[in-house]
Amino acid sequence: MSETTHLQEAVRQRYAAAAQLSLAGESGSCCGPTCCSDNTAADPITRDLYDDTESVPQAALSASLGCGNPTALIELVPGQDVLDLGSGGGLDVLLSARRVAPGGTVYGLDMTDEMLTLAERNRAEAGIDNARFIKGTIEDIPLPDAAVDVVISNCVINLSTDKDQALTEAHRVLRPGGRFAVSDIVLLRPLQPQWATVVELWTGCISGALTVDEYRSKLTASGFDNPTVEITRSYTDQDLAELADDLADSLPDGIGITDAITSLSGTFASAFIRADKTET
Repeated sequence: MSETTHLQEAVRQRYAAAAQLSLAGESGSCCGPTCCSDNTAADPITRDLYDDTESVPQAALSASLGCGNPTALIELVPGQDVLDLGSGGGLDVLLSARRVAPGGTVYGLDMTDEMLTLAERNRAEAGIDNARFIKGTIEDIPLPDAAVDVVISNCVINLSTDKDQALTEAHRVLRPGGRFAVSDIVLLRPLQPQWATVVELWTGCISGALTVDEYRSKLTASGFDNPTVEITRSYTDQDLAELADDLADSLPDGIGITDAITSLSGTFASAFIRADKTET
């Protein structure tokens, strides 16, 4: 198995497991303001992100593994069509669908069968009829050219092993004048090489992240204009201690939790990334 395939499968397994927990009525993460303190799956990256979830099923919230709330940071209006890359349990799709109704449709794209099953159940429970969930990868989006007005995503592009292709695809499916607006993890400085081998840090959205300059550069190379990166959440050493404790069994040889905190301190942050597709 190639390294790329290994990483893709690790990502799929993590998200499938989170979906299965939610389908069984358990919590796979916690991104809401009433996050349970005994929820050991909730880490500093994924928790306490949403305060507007009364209208969506709890299962959509519990399966969210995001690092931000793109629906709160982008203006959506009735009649727009939206694509959510890596839609998971459908939380951002359902929140967006209410905002673009009437007349707009929100597509949720995910590669994981379990997440698609959960998302469709959540859609039905929420009574939303302008959302569509489709199977596919963000590197090969199964939509025609110029299909949507807005592309959103929540902590998914960092998981891609071919980010250039993912961003090129996002540009392709946008209509002229369309907007790219995603939450993602970004690196504030390059990671030390030993962290690239920790698969849990990749599936946890850190090892595969781009630096701020790399993100802007790749967006421009993919055809986007006006790329911006806005830091929305920084992480304290206490946050890193929680992450490192969860990673204790997979830390590189010779690196303890204290060493991990020192090495990762100030390395990454959550951000909101915007770009435009120029009208032609």
